[in-house]
Amino acid sequence: MTSNTEEMPRPLEGLRVLDATHIVAGPFCAMILADMGAEVIKIERTRVGERARLNEPFVENADGRKVSARFLAINRNKKSVTLDLRNPRGKEIFETMIGESDVLLDNWGPGALRRLDLGYEHLRHLNPRLIYASITGFGDSDGLRGPYSDWPANNPCVQGMGGWMEITGAPDGPPQMVGDNIGDSVPGVWTALGIMMALETRRKTGRGQHLDMAMYDCMVAHTTSIMPFYQATGQVTTRARENMITAQLALKASDGYAVLAGSGGGGGKWEGLWRLIGREELIEDPRFLGQGITGEFYFNHIVPAIEEWSQHVPKLEIARKLIELGFSMGVVQDAADLDQCPHLAARNMFVECGDSLGGPFRTVNNPIRLTESPDTAAAPPPLLGANNEEILCAIGGVSPEELARLREEGVV
Repeated sequence: MTSNTEEMPRPLEGLRVLDATHIVAGPFCAMILADMGAEVIKIERTRVGERARLNEPFVENADGRKVSARFLAINRNKKSVTLDLRNPRGKEIFETMIGESDVLLDNWGPGALRRLDLGYEHLRHLNPRLIYASITGFGDSDGLRGPYSDWPANNPCVQGMGGWMEITGAPDGPPQMVGDNIGDSVPGVWTALGIMMALETRRKTGRGQHLDMAMYDCMVAHTTSIMPFYQATGQVTTRARENMITAQLALKASDGYAVLAGSGGGGGKWEGLWRLIGREELIEDPRFLGQGITGEFYFNHIVPAIEEWSQHVPKLEIARKLIELGFSMGVVQDAADLDQCPHLAARNMFVECGDSLGGPFRTVNNPIRLTESPDTAAAPPPLLGANNEEILCAIGGVSPEELARLREEGVV
């Protein structure tokens, strides 16, 4: 960071976002915008809030109040308003807020807001500058609907549909998901980028637009190896070992696994490896130098030979020694490793935002590093309806007296 950071604003300061989303994809997108300085207002169901507030595990404080850790992870730096959009007065308040906002974000599924007469064609008349970003499983706009557009979707669905499960898992086992919610978080990132593109277009034209984001599309867009390979060869990449060679070899270490990436021959690195581990005799066999061999040879001969040595050595030491020889290396890390990683600490990749109940809670930081701007803000995720008075009486057209009455009626 330079000495000018105190003078530089966050890039999205002055932008107002209505976050009518739940679970992961939408909230993750909205958190990116909030981290960058936007005022993000979560629109939640009255009394219960969005579904992620109910997800285990929970963080509990001394007086018995508890909050979902999953919710805490992706809702920092936001405000919360409760509003029943099915109620006529609740709908009116929402429409008033639309007129005072820049972006509406929704991931409630195909046609969810249209069925409440709050679709884009209606909202654009209330605010022609509005960017309405919808995240659905398979897309939901005129001219871009396909045979799956009415299907519900979630992380497992789009990982399978998008080609990821077919290439993940043991060669002789069934398809597997990538372990975390990338089917949600990847679309969240793309939607945040799309919102920025739509805002730039608005800056040039003065007009808003509907941003139609499909989780399926986003996952397919990340098949940057298997799709080009298929286009060039007509061959489908699967979980077969033949298709894993040039990407990675997992090596047993004394404390887990190291990952050797890019195992092709050349550059003398294989000769250096065999000398390092005391197997110089293998240098005489070109197969052990990565020349003209199959995947089966790697897995049945080369990996066992390396593991005679590596299983007695810590994974980070393996990585360092093989990097010096010219290999691309990594180590397999779990959540505890990440939490204690000195490199992530040096990169400010964790932020202490609090648990909303007065206690601490550390979350993974936004990876965007704008070196002339302040670090990510660290406001805790909001308690349900915490900003009702602040927001509804300012941009919702509600008086304090009406707010009290609407609260009693369950409208807010």
